[in-house]
Amino acid sequence: MRYLSSLILAIVVLSSCNIEPKEIDYGKDQCRFCKMTVVDKQHAAEVVTKKGKVFKYDAIECMMRDYKGAHDKVGLFVINDYNAPTTLIDAKTATYLISENLPSPMGEFLTGFSSREDAEKVQKDKGGDLYTWDELTELFKTKEGVNMGEKKKSDMKCQAGKCAPGKCGGN
Repeated sequence: MRYLSSLILAIVVLSSCNIEPKEIDYGKDQCRFCKMTVVDKQHAAEVVTKKGKVFKYDAIECMMRDYKGAHDKVGLFVINDYNAPTTLIDAKTATYLISENLPSPMGEFLTGFSSREDAEKVQKDKGGDLYTWDELTELFKTKEGVNMGEKKKSDMKCQAGKCAPGKCGGN
């Protein structure tokens, strides 16, 4: 009997820590960072902690500011795919476009795409700079309250020589 109780307890504990996103209730859920209601179906984001707690954001930039430097506590970052509203995609594999011709809810002009190809198509029409997850993370670490109008990709420094020549403002 004691073995069965231990087994049931282990199953309950393990199942309560599911690291998976939850559906965003647009028009009702509140952004953890800025406290605004999440309404934009192309720019919302979520963080799922390693313990399975879900935090929702009205914009990618709110998520980036809230978790700046605390990525070790996160099990999953997800964002809306601009081309497939309400569809949550892995933020770490997404491509990001910062274009002053494509507004986002908090004014950073930051939009996420499921593929680089999709982002490049929109970039041709709207202009702007493309970023990977690592580049975007670095950008949000370098300045408190990033204003993309002030900080461009060309202002970034190459980290440890990992960038190809001409990339991220490096060598």
